[in-house]
Amino acid sequence: MSQLHNELKKEFQLERLILFSDAVFAIAITLLIIEIKIPEIPKEEVSNASLLLALGHLIPKFVGFIVSFLLIGLYWSVHHRMFGFVTSYDARLRFLNLMFLFFIVLMPFSSGFYSEYAGSELYRKQLTVPMTFYVLNFCCAGVVNYIMWRYVTNPKHKLTEPPIDPLTARQAKTRAVLVPIIFLVMLPVAYFTNVMYAVYVPMLIPIAIRISKRMIGNKHKPAKKRA
Repeated sequence: MSQLHNELKKEFQLERLILFSDAVFAIAITLLIIEIKIPEIPKEEVSNASLLLALGHLIPKFVGFIVSFLLIGLYWSVHHRMFGFVTSYDARLRFLNLMFLFFIVLMPFSSGFYSEYAGSELYRKQLTVPMTFYVLNFCCAGVVNYIMWRYVTNPKHKLTEPPIDPLTARQAKTRAVLVPIIFLVMLPVAYFTNVMYAVYVPMLIPIAIRISKRMIGNKHKPAKKRA
């Protein structure tokens, strides 16, 4: 009876950790849109043309919102998948999860800071500080995500039952490390070429993930027997 009670208690505690994480993701992803303020136009100047012009000025902010929304959504999906394997947890995993959520919570600010200066003035003045802050935020989240995957997939820690198979573990860790690497590429592109070009670097993420998945899958295919 005591063993059953302990198992139910551990399962309940794990569920609390997951629910708390889901709530943090939900709040962070909601705060993204709060950074975009409704245009304030004097009543005597309100017209369709002035409203369209005001919305046009908000395009960089909407672009930043969409990119950050998709990336936070991606990280939530990855987090959901990771804890789908987890059947137990320890203090270190709890700490890593909190560190990961810290960088998720920071994303609305870094996204707002970046998108605030992502208009034409940013491109003309080559302001790299907002982009650097934004990039480092996503890189830190990606690095902690990678560390979590390494920790969870290590059989010695006995956090998953049954253990995650090597192919799934390798694919997860590769995807986790690709995101911060590609984000880091934005910095040399911004500093040594043009900030405008760096904006398009994250578009390489799905391409890189697809290529890596195919390469890892090919390596794990059983060798054909010779006749």
